[in-house]
Amino acid sequence: MAISFSDAEQENELITRSTALPEDAGEGSLRPRYLNEYIGQERAKENLRIFIQAAKMRGEALDHVLLHGPPGLGKTTLAAVIANEMGVNMRITSGPTIEKPGDLAALLTNLQENDILFVDEIHRMNRAVEEILYPAMEDYALDIMIGKGPSAQSIRINLPRFTLVGATTRAGQLSAPLRDRFGVTLRLELYTPQELSKIVTRSASILNVDIDPTGALEIARRSRGTPRIANRMLRRVRDFADVRADGVITREVADEALRALEIDDLGLDPIDHRMLRAIIENYGGGPVGIETLAATIGEEAVTLLDVYEPYLMQLGFLQRTPRGRCVTRKAYEHLGLSVPKSMDEVPEQLSL
Repeated sequence: MAISFSDAEQENELITRSTALPEDAGEGSLRPRYLNEYIGQERAKENLRIFIQAAKMRGEALDHVLLHGPPGLGKTTLAAVIANEMGVNMRITSGPTIEKPGDLAALLTNLQENDILFVDEIHRMNRAVEEILYPAMEDYALDIMIGKGPSAQSIRINLPRFTLVGATTRAGQLSAPLRDRFGVTLRLELYTPQELSKIVTRSASILNVDIDPTGALEIARRSRGTPRIANRMLRRVRDFADVRADGVITREVADEALRALEIDDLGLDPIDHRMLRAIIENYGGGPVGIETLAATIGEEAVTLLDVYEPYLMQLGFLQRTPRGRCVTRKAYEHLGLSVPKSMDEVPEQLSL
């Protein structure tokens, strides 16, 4: 297979220590740039400190890193932090945008020694592209076929030693050969309200927002364990505070703003409520398949799987069973609905 070099490198933004990620323009970046600024994920941070320090002591590229976990937990941010800590450049792309082997070849041949290539949604990478990646990750080389038929020749192009940082919300969908080539695998977990409160306070300081500790904790408590949601809520609560509360975010202001945004006390939004009510009202509390549920409420199944279901399961409102999704007693109680007598008679189904 001949690899043709394209203009893919022009479509992927080069991130250096002195630049920001694309969405950081405007009021200043809310993203931490170094490990000592990165809040939460203590185990992952401690391991990364050791791996980064060891690589720098030996003057080598960091081993390839796989970051996985629910969306919005800071995988892209952590990749930029790794680049800053290593003192190298980072090139950003995503699995779906690398359509041909030539696109990947163009990216890899433009890297400098020890640079980082960050591939978001790496589980969506084309299989033909993935095959090219194997020798690049292991041997730092590209095998290219020139010509066709009997006269075709294979040429090996040596690459600079680089670090591939892959991010995915679905580690289980990675092929075993690709997953096994990552030397460092880190799972990012949902944040605690206390950790999110620190993130909200830090973001408020960067945005020059006056917020008291109870206001920060109220936003954190209703952010579904996700920094991205916490920072988004902070911006919207700030709008309410500026218009209705002299610019100061207190617990009362945060509560009023989030209720206006239809975010309840546990951080559930209208889609969460529609999911739970659809299972209860349309399917007698379950079980119901995820595709059927998605069609019922008019959302994509992948959105329910990646964004909504993990948090509902963490709260104990939803169970996965071999036959589908079921709501629990806690969900009925939270929605203010009477618990069916059948739930008292039938033992809870085991989650998978």
